[in-house]
Order: sequence, then structure tokens, then C-alpha cells
Amino acid sequence: MSTGPGAASVPAPGTHDTPRKASMFASLKVRNYRLFFLGQVVSNIGTWMQRIAQDWLVLSLTGSSAAVGITTALQFLPMLLFGLYGGVLVDRLRKRPTLLVTQTSMALTALFLAVLTLTGHVQVWHVYVAAFAMGLATVVDNPARQSFVSELVGRDQLQNAVSLNSANFQSARLVGPAVAGLMITGVGTGWAFLFNGLSFVAPLTGLLLMRARELHVVERAPRGKGQLREGLRYVAGRPELTWTIVLVGFIGTFGFNFPVFLSAFADDVFHAGAGEYSLFNTLMAVGSLTGALLAARRGNARLRVLIVAAVAFGVLEIVAALSPSLWLFALLMTPIGIFSMTVNVTANTSVQMATDPAMRGRVMSLYMMVFLGGSPIGAPIVGWITDTYGARVGFAAGGTIAAASAVVIALVLARVGNLRLSVGWHAGHPRVRVERREDLAPAA
Repeated sequence: MSTGPGAASVPAPGTHDTPRKASMFASLKVRNYRLFFLGQVVSNIGTWMQRIAQDWLVLSLTGSSAAVGITTALQFLPMLLFGLYGGVLVDRLRKRPTLLVTQTSMALTALFLAVLTLTGHVQVWHVYVAAFAMGLATVVDNPARQSFVSELVGRDQLQNAVSLNSANFQSARLVGPAVAGLMITGVGTGWAFLFNGLSFVAPLTGLLLMRARELHVVERAPRGKGQLREGLRYVAGRPELTWTIVLVGFIGTFGFNFPVFLSAFADDVFHAGAGEYSLFNTLMAVGSLTGALLAARRGNARLRVLIVAAVAFGVLEIVAALSPSLWLFALLMTPIGIFSMTVNVTANTSVQMATDPAMRGRVMSLYMMVFLGGSPIGAPIVGWITDTYGARVGFAAGGTIAAASAVVIALVLARVGNLRLSVGWHAGHPRVRVERREDLAPAA
């Protein structure tokens, strides 16, 4: 694949690769990936339990949605500040030893917060410190995990493995919030933090049991100057990478601030408690799991799927913001979850598939920096809007920005790629396609 700026053409969505259906669980036939997957099942349940417990603990200590936003911001601030450098490190280092270090550090951070909470000494600044420490670990852990998947399964099964990773995470999202809600109301938040700390034993064991000879060897980038700038130039020379990352940046910054939105709706709008908050997260996880499994069966990632899903996601957030009842709001969490996960998986896969392996750590660190690192900017903003103007206005604002950014970027990609929308009939049914303008020109 050419890597110079001259290779930066935008493929017409749906025209450059023939879509193909895959077995939904094909990647699980690979032993190393199966160990990775099973370890993440346990760890992800603990992660979701900690997320729910952390947000509810901060809200209980402060009574402020803005404080929840600050906590979220601190957790993702390191990604914003150091994410690109994390990608440079990941391209230089072996992925498995790197993950052993990052996963261990995250376990110790969770156990630290558990001890403080269970002994009754926890204060809000302790939660802030723990969130920031988790964020520092994810600077390296996120791009390492993302790029390690290709070493586990190879290029042919990459989309299936990425989709199953998302399904794994969302399956845990079904269990984690439900257990966290019961644990918070029954015995307190500290036990959720303790479970998360202990849950890291599973992925660490899986990493240790993997067979190194069965990994797909990827050449590591040599240590040298200018590697960060090289990664940025690589992305800048490819509009299909640049604008996909910009889109997930807008959605991640303003549309994915669910800890702020859902806690505010549970507490301020519907005057409910931790049980309803965990219910919202669980129903959203049902949709996210569905979206991830559908993506696992889908063929190659397509830009038009990404754009349509992003618009639908934004519109559904606006509709949910106007919901008059708790149960209607709760039911809307499922389709919001479906489209949010479609955006996430499609963007992630399309970026990885379009990137040379030697650059994947840097490109994925930029992707994760923009996607997750936008929270330090977006979370306090939407938290302030929510506190000042109400949860409905904050949620609607996030949805509006998500939908509008998708429409604008679709127009930009159409212009750069010389594309147009084609509407017609095929076999008695309406058909909407995105095609290159020259493909539609009559033959001379």
C-alpha cells in the first residue's frame, strides 16, 4: 500500500470492497484470541462496576453533575495530553509485556480506591486522583490493546475480532451495572472497586498463557526522531482517516457523556436512585451488544454506515431528551446503544484496516486520543449546561452536535471524493447508493 500523500484518495463508500458475511464468532477459534477474549470478559465486568460506582459515589459526595463531569474529564485528560506519545511507545514495544504492566497498574489503582472507600476515609479528591491514575495507564493500554488484536488474529479476521471485542465490552455492560446497582444499595460502592481490582487477575492470566509462536509478527518501529510527526503526516495525507477521526472526536466529546447525562436524568429529572441509573446503563448495553454482534456479521466497514449511524444516534439522543416519562426514556436507551456501537465499531475497524501495521499504534493512539481525550473538554461543558439549564437541554445539545457533525463531514467527504447520492429503483424496490460522479457519466 502506498504511504505517500499522493495515495490519499477517498474510496467511495460501498464501492471499493465487496461486502462479505463472516461467521459471528470466527475469531474465537484462535486460541490466543480466545484467552484474550475470556480474560477481558471478567475484567470488563469489573470496569463497568467501577464506572457506575465511581459516578454514583461522586454524585453522593457532592450532589453535582459538574463534579461527575470533572471526574470523567480527569480520567480521560491523560489521553488528551499524552495519547500520541503513548502511540509512539506502543509502536516500539512488544504488546504483550506492555499490557501486563498496564493491566497491573490499573488493578492496583482500583484496589487503592477500594481500601479508602471501605474504610470510610474516601473524599472526592481521592476519586479524582484515582480517575487520573487510571487515565495515565490507558494512555498506553488502549492503543496497545487495539493494535494487539491484529497480532492475535491477523488481518483477515480483524473486523470480526474488533466487533467481538466490542460485544465483549457491552456484554459486561449488561452485567456490571446491574451488579453494581445491587452492590451499591446493599453493601456500598467500595465492594465494586474491590471486585474491579481483583478482576484484572483474569486478563493477566490470559496474557501469560498465550503462545508467542502463534502471534502474527508485526515489525516494530525503530527508535528514532520525528516518529510523532510522521504519524500525524500519515493521517493528514488520508482524508478517509482524517475525517473519520474528526467525526468520532465530535461524537465522543459531546454525545458520549453518558455518566453526566444518565446520572442527571436519574437524580434530577425522574427523582430516582442508583437502581434506575444502572437500569439506563443496562438497557443501553443491550443495544450496544446488539450493535456489536451485527457488526461482527457485517463485511468490511463502510463510511456510509458510519455516517447514517452517527446521524441516527444524534437524533435519538434529542428524542430521548424530550421523553416525558422514565420508562420511555429507558426504552430509548436500547436503540441509542445500537447506533452508538455501530459508530464505534465501524470507525475503529475502518481506521485499523486503512492503516499500515507499522503505523497502527500511532494512528490508533490518535484515534483514541480524539475519541476518549475529548471528554476532558466535553464533560465539564455538558456538565455545566446540565447543571445550569437542566438535563434535557444538556442531552439534546449533545445529540444535536453529533448529528450535525455527521452531516457536515458527509458533505466534506463527498466533495473530497467526488461523490454523489444516487436514488433509484432496483427489482421493484427503492435503492439509495453513494457513487463517484465519473461512474455516473454517460459513455462517450
